[in-house]
Amino acid sequence: MKNEGSNTRISELRGIGPARAKAFADIGIETAGDAIRYLPRAYQDRGDVRTLREPGVAADGLPHSFILTVAAEPVARTVRRGMNILKFRAFDESGTAEITYFNQPYLKNTIHTGDTFRFFGKLRLEKSTLKLTSPIIERWQEDVPLRGIVPVYPLGAGLTQKIISRVVTESLALSAAEPMEYLPDAVLRENGLAAERFAIENIHNPQSPGTLASAKKRLTFDELTTIAAAISEAGRVRRTGAVPIGNADLSPLLSRLPYELTGAQARSVSEIAADMGKDAPMNRILTGDVGSGKTICAAAAIFLAVREGHQAALMVPTEILANQHFRELEPLLGGLGYRTALLTGTLTTAQKRTVLSGLANAEIDLVIGTHALLTESVVFSDLALVVTDEQHRFGVLQRAALADKAKSVHTLVMSATPIPRTLSLIAYGDLSLSRIDEMPPGRQKVDTFVVDETYRPRLLTFIQKQASEGHQTYIVCPSVEETKLPAKKKAEEDAEEMTNLSLFALPEEEQPPLKAAVTYAAELADALPDLSVAFVHGKMKSAEKDGVMRRFAAGEIDVLVSTTVIEVGVNVPSATLMIVENAERFGLSQLHQLRGRVGRGDAKSYCILVSDAKGETARRRLDTMKKTSDGFKIAEEDLAIRGPGDFLASGSEVRQSGAAALNLAATCTDPALIEAATTAARTILDSDPTLALPEHATLRERVDRLRLRSANTEN
Repeated sequence: MKNEGSNTRISELRGIGPARAKAFADIGIETAGDAIRYLPRAYQDRGDVRTLREPGVAADGLPHSFILTVAAEPVARTVRRGMNILKFRAFDESGTAEITYFNQPYLKNTIHTGDTFRFFGKLRLEKSTLKLTSPIIERWQEDVPLRGIVPVYPLGAGLTQKIISRVVTESLALSAAEPMEYLPDAVLRENGLAAERFAIENIHNPQSPGTLASAKKRLTFDELTTIAAAISEAGRVRRTGAVPIGNADLSPLLSRLPYELTGAQARSVSEIAADMGKDAPMNRILTGDVGSGKTICAAAAIFLAVREGHQAALMVPTEILANQHFRELEPLLGGLGYRTALLTGTLTTAQKRTVLSGLANAEIDLVIGTHALLTESVVFSDLALVVTDEQHRFGVLQRAALADKAKSVHTLVMSATPIPRTLSLIAYGDLSLSRIDEMPPGRQKVDTFVVDETYRPRLLTFIQKQASEGHQTYIVCPSVEETKLPAKKKAEEDAEEMTNLSLFALPEEEQPPLKAAVTYAAELADALPDLSVAFVHGKMKSAEKDGVMRRFAAGEIDVLVSTTVIEVGVNVPSATLMIVENAERFGLSQLHQLRGRVGRGDAKSYCILVSDAKGETARRRLDTMKKTSDGFKIAEEDLAIRGPGDFLASGSEVRQSGAAALNLAATCTDPALIEAATTAARTILDSDPTLALPEHATLRERVDRLRLRSANTEN
C-alpha cells in the first residue's frame, strides 16, 4: 500500500527510478514532506525584463531577462574533441546580441529564425558587440505567462533544477490538504508571521518579492525557534545537579605564574569560582581580545575542578592550538601533581587507547583535544568541567554534545570575537558573561591598514625592514594552490550561478583573483632571496605543519606564508607584521583572529589587509577592521553583514543539504526576529519542558532532527 500526502516516498513519483531516488536521498529528500522543506538557495528575478541597449545593463555584471527574436538560424561547430559551440544572433527593438551555447547542439533543433524567447543571463559588451553566453532560454508567448521569480535549488549528483522543481511541485500538491501550523495564533499575531502553509508555498513559488519576504521571515522564525528550543532544552537538563566546587583558593596555581593577573583577569576568575561553587551548573562565556589572557582564567577553573578529584575537558578547533595549550598547561598542572593528556585525530590507535582508558579509569585529570573529544568512545569517570576555546569555531550543539557526556557539568566557553548580546540569547540562553577588557602590560594596539595591489613593492620593502629589525612576518592567503577553470567550464559555472541574490541574501560581488599560499611563497622566496620563506597549510600532514610552526616560533623563518590554519593557536612574540591577501575573502571574525597573531611582544605591530575588491560589502568589512579593534563592535558588524551562521552551527551544519537545514537562520540579520523566536521557544518550553504535548509534536520532531544531524556531523 502506498503512503499518502507528505509521507509519500519520492520513489513513488513519476519518473523517479531507483537511481534518481538514491540521488534525492543523498541530499536528504526521501518523502514529499522532505521535498517541500528543501529550500531554494537563491532566486532568479526573470520577470524584470530589460532591453539590450538599456543604459548600464551590459556593465552592471548582473543577470537580466531579455525578450529577443532569433535573427538567423543557429550555427553549430566543433572546435575540438568534446567541445561544441552553438551561435546565433537575436534582437529586440533596441539592438542585437550574439548568443553562444557550449555543448548543447540539440538547441539547434528548437531555435529557428523568427522564434521569440525569454533569455536570462549576464549581458557583456565586447568590442561594440553585445554578447550573452549560455543564458537560460524559455519560449515566449504573449498568452502564456512565464514565472517571474524562479527558485534555484542546491543540486546533488545526477539532479537538475528542472527535476528538483518538478518533485517539489508534485510534493506541494500531495501535501496540500494536510494541517501544517504548529505555532500558537498569539505568536503569529505578535510577530506578524504568515501561516506556515502560505510560507512553504511561497518560498517555492513566490508571487512577488513581498510574498517571498513574508515566507522567508516565517521560515526563518521556525528555524530560529527550533535552534533556541534545542539549546534551551539542553540547558534545562543540565540546570541542576552539578557538583559544587567549594574550595576557591587559587594560591597554589597563581604562585607558579611568572606574572600577576590583570584586574580584569582577577575579576573574571572570581566570577568563575563563584559559579563553580554552586550546585547549579556554571554556564559562562569569557570574552576578550586575542592575547588578553583568557587561557589562565580557564586554567584556574580547571585547577578548581581537578583539585577536588574531578575531571576537566578543554576542546579546541585545531591540533595546533591543542598542542599549544598542552605545552602551556601540562607543566603548570603537572607541577601540582595533576595529569594532563592530549587527544587529537592524529594519535596512533595505541595512543588513543591509552588516553581513553585513562579517562574512563580516572587516571587522567585534564584532557585537551579537538572534535575527537565528541566521539562515542570518549567516556569520562567524573567529568565536572567543560571548557571550549575559540567558541566561534564550534556549533552550539557541538558544545552541548561534549557537556552531555556527564549528567551535569560546569561549562566555560571562551571567545576572542564575542557574539552580540542579542545573538547570545539564542546561542547560550541564560548565560553569564565575564569580559576581559584590558590587555596585559606591554601589549600594544596593532595598527591596521587597507591597501591594494599598487602597494606591492612597498610591502616587500616593509617585510625586509621588519626582518632587519629581528621581527617576523605572517602572510595569509585564501587558498592553498592556484586553480584555473577552462573557459568552457567557467561559462558553464556562470550559467549555473546566474542568480540574483538580492531577493534572498546579499548580492554577489566581483572577486579579484585569489592569492595561493604555495605559489606566492615561491614568488616571495625569489623576490626576497636574503630572507627565509616557508609555507604551511591545512593539507599538510600534522607533523609537517608542526615542524614548520616550531621553526617559525624559534625564529628560523622570517616570512611564513599560510592559509587560515594559523588563525588560532600560534604565539610568536617576535612576529610583528600580518599581511592578509585577498582580505575581502575573509569574514570579520577571521580577520580579527588573524590580526591577533601579531602584537604579542613589546614591539610595534602592524596588520595590512590587501584587497582590490570594489564591492560595498567587502569595503564595509575592511573599513570596520581599520577603524576598531573592539571585539564586541566587530561581532555586531559581522552579524549585521552576514547573519549568525557560524555562531549557530558549524559550517557543515549550516551548509548541509536536506530538509530543515539551517539555511535561513544562518543568514538572518534581524536581531528582533532572533529575540522573538527565542522568547517563543522558551514560552513553549515553560509550559511543556519535554515537548510532550500533541500540539508540540512538530517542534519535538524538528528539535530531534536538528540534534541528530549535529551528532552525525561529527561521527
